Amino acid sequence: MRIVIAGGHGQIALRLERLLAGRGDEVAGIVRRPGQAGDVLAAGAEPVVCDLESASVADVARHLEGADAAVFAAGAGPGSGEARKDSVDRGAAVLFADAAEAAGVRRFVVVSSMGADREPPADTDPVFAAYLRAKGAADADVRSRAGLDWTILRPGRLTDDVGTGLVTLADATGRGAVTRDDVAAVLAALLTEPATAGRCLELVNGDVPLADAVRAVAAH
Repeated sequence: MRIVIAGGHGQIALRLERLLAGRGDEVAGIVRRPGQAGDVLAAGAEPVVCDLESASVADVARHLEGADAAVFAAGAGPGSGEARKDSVDRGAAVLFADAAEAAGVRRFVVVSSMGADREPPADTDPVFAAYLRAKGAADADVRSRAGLDWTILRPGRLTDDVGTGLVTLADATGRGAVTRDDVAAVLAALLTEPATAGRCLELVNGDVPLADAVRAVAAH
């Protein structure tokens, strides 16, 4: 498979690139700054410099031509304000979906966030609330598209612990933590499981081997 990942320098994306390259897939990682290219190369992926906040749909579609799947794993990141939560976590996701449709790439996987499906509580930090609203708006846009075989993954609280390979993956899991290693491994499995298209799934660490968890979701 050829897979193009938006946000290719992110912590989950770099892990995913290593996994995909390791199993023999052809991977491209879209990054905003040329200085990020070396890390993407080291992960086994082709770096593609393209700023999703300023690029056109046609610009991005050119990078997606010939791909079998696209993954949106971009985010404004820590230290960014409310405006960039909207321009990246919502705007860039919508742009990337537009570009995938324009390039004829049907398989489309989104890294979202647990809590993106509801209005944040009143006492939520304003920037984090803006992030959740942006993710929710992006998810709603993707879910409305008949031209994409989409899957949305909403991980719980992310940690840098070593992956366990044991997860709970379901329409609703309840709150919990999940390692970035395990998120990347589930994403890799979802990309080759077309029966998960049209599903919005929550993910936390649990007690089910992740391959079994993905197969179980695909079967229902």
